[in-house]
Amino acid sequence: MPKSNLYDILPPWSARIRPYPPGKPIEEVERELGRTAIKLASNENPLGPSPKAQEAIRKFVGRLHFYPDGSGYYLREKIAGIQGLSMDEVILGAGSTDLIELVAKTFLMAGDEAITSESAFYMYRLAIEDMGAGFVQVPMRDLTFDLAAIAHAVTQRTKVIYLGNPNNPTGTMFTAEELDRFLDAIPPRILVVLDEAYYEYVQRRDYSHSVDYVRAGRNILVLRTFSKVHGLAGIRLGYGMGHRELIECLHRIRSPFNASSIAQAAGIAALDDHEHVARSVESNHKGMKFLTEELTLQGVRYTPSAGNFLLVDTGRDCEEDFLRLLHEGVIVRPMKLYGFPTSFRVTVGTPEENEIFLEALHRVARTSLKAANL
Repeated sequence: MPKSNLYDILPPWSARIRPYPPGKPIEEVERELGRTAIKLASNENPLGPSPKAQEAIRKFVGRLHFYPDGSGYYLREKIAGIQGLSMDEVILGAGSTDLIELVAKTFLMAGDEAITSESAFYMYRLAIEDMGAGFVQVPMRDLTFDLAAIAHAVTQRTKVIYLGNPNNPTGTMFTAEELDRFLDAIPPRILVVLDEAYYEYVQRRDYSHSVDYVRAGRNILVLRTFSKVHGLAGIRLGYGMGHRELIECLHRIRSPFNASSIAQAAGIAALDDHEHVARSVESNHKGMKFLTEELTLQGVRYTPSAGNFLLVDTGRDCEEDFLRLLHEGVIVRPMKLYGFPTSFRVTVGTPEENEIFLEALHRVARTSLKAANL
């Protein structure tokens, strides 16, 4: 029997898709190095999970033989109460990435277009291209989303616009006033996906009033996640907020059990753990201040960030810096995929992790300088 070639039945646009590159597990890195390592590659909370969420998970273990509540009733009720919304204006996902993809599955097909910025979170591009839709990428301005240029790029084929605020990996943000102008400039038929994964870390007063748009019935889906400040990246939980008709459309395509029982229990508890959130935000603020001051002293360029990470530009090949830092037991994320061939992204860690990173970066810089002078 002849062997079938599955590539013959793939949709034609699939060949153009470059999968999201996963990072190597820290356990495997430590095995290869024969030493302990620190992971500062994925913008995780270095303080770990919410203690209240951990306790909720432990209590729920004995009920894992039951399917999850497919509606996510109690977690949606909790989120809606906090945000002043109706439950019908909240949807859950297996992380906000699940909802990024769900929007594309619901509204895009071949012949449509969706827009985002260059150097934006790569999952936006994957979600668009997975549906065979046209991917429109607008250049950044000062390493920030150029909202005016994005509005200008809208055509009759445009259905969805993906915005990250703050943006990953640059850490830059646009203001509430800038977003107001942008929403007024685009046709109301277009769905704007506003990804606010790092919302809790932002310290600026001119940031976002995104939920006001939801309350006003604007055509916008606001995304939040439990993966960052709540420290629950491993259980994959996020949520979206939008007007009732939008959420109803998304529910038509949503997988019925896309938020596990453990995730829902942990999410409810995490929303009550205000102390953990405050401690995480304060730790990030102090760590960011320390890192930026020390990088400045070392003469290393970086992009000021509103999130919990920094885009660091050493002027050297980022893949080589990644490997050298890896050898030092520090895992960062090279950013060549995002159009930054001499930059890597580093998460703000604990005070000890930040010290280890800076010392390792200093050794890498000295080694690179010696090699260049040979």
